[in-house]
Amino acid sequence: MKLDLVPFEQIKAGTKTIEIRLNDERRQLLNVGDEITFSLMADQGQKVSVRVLELLHFNSFKDLFEALPPERDGAVSKEYKDMYKYYSEEDEDKYGVLGIRFIKL
Repeated sequence: MKLDLVPFEQIKAGTKTIEIRLNDERRQLLNVGDEITFSLMADQGQKVSVRVLELLHFNSFKDLFEALPPERDGAVSKEYKDMYKYYSEEDEDKYGVLGIRFIKL
């Protein structure tokens, strides 16, 4: 999975422990115990690996943001509507959303 600089650096530092994504076909293949390698979008040679500890399923970004504390993912924004910069509301309705809780390896 690719990440912008700030979340990538937060994972490297151990301050980001949940990644929020659509629960699309790719994410539906994830299981607890899986290893995920995140790469920096601007330099995909930079990578950091994590192990999935928990998969948190929600119907919407709003539900996820209400259920988890603001520090849940190291996010700069605390507004669920900011997720619509990355995902459409149609896809959110179609797939639901996923909080991937992990530990850095």
